[in-house]
Amino acid sequence: MLKKSDNSIRILIVDDHPAVRAGLTTLLGTQPGLQVLGSASGGEEALQILRAQSLDLLLLDLRMPGMTGIDVLLEMKRHDMRARAIVLTSFDTDEDIYRAVQAGAEGYLLKNTSQGEMVEAIKTVHSGRRYIPHRIASRLAERMMRSNLTARELEILKMVVKGLTNKQIARLLRISSHTVRNHVNSTIEKLDVSDRTEAATTAIQRGIIEIDQ
Repeated sequence: MLKKSDNSIRILIVDDHPAVRAGLTTLLGTQPGLQVLGSASGGEEALQILRAQSLDLLLLDLRMPGMTGIDVLLEMKRHDMRARAIVLTSFDTDEDIYRAVQAGAEGYLLKNTSQGEMVEAIKTVHSGRRYIPHRIASRLAERMMRSNLTARELEILKMVVKGLTNKQIARLLRISSHTVRNHVNSTIEKLDVSDRTEAATTAIQRGIIEIDQ
């Protein structure tokens, strides 16, 4: 249920956990200049509300069942929706941060962010500026400096993470072991690591490859 708006910053909370939605509504509802118009339990519901209501800003969870936060950001960009978005998530891997900003997020906060910083971020983003905490901004800068892995390199890296040898990868992909070795070496160079074991570990730590992939 959406509330009637005034001249405050009009906020929509998008998160699949009811306790998080309720907590944020309580946390922000008492702040002068802010108004939580409502909440959505998923991406599809959020987009429906955006199409029907005039909103200023979304606090957007990144990983939700069905339509993810990234999907919502891309859809907002595709349809030139005017509301700004701050990602509010428990995840802070390099890839999560990079993909969110690339998709159009203008702020990136972790769910353990203090009330004061959250309010500051909302007001900063509403004013037309980005709000990305220094630690996260540093990791984003490092990620953007690295060359992107190609689709084939990512495919092979997933297999490396699973423990497959070059010969096994070559057999599965029907390419030569020499070609696999070249892709692995290129990936090692791009990730700035020393060997395939470190490449696999780094890929998981940075969120490039998810363990269940």
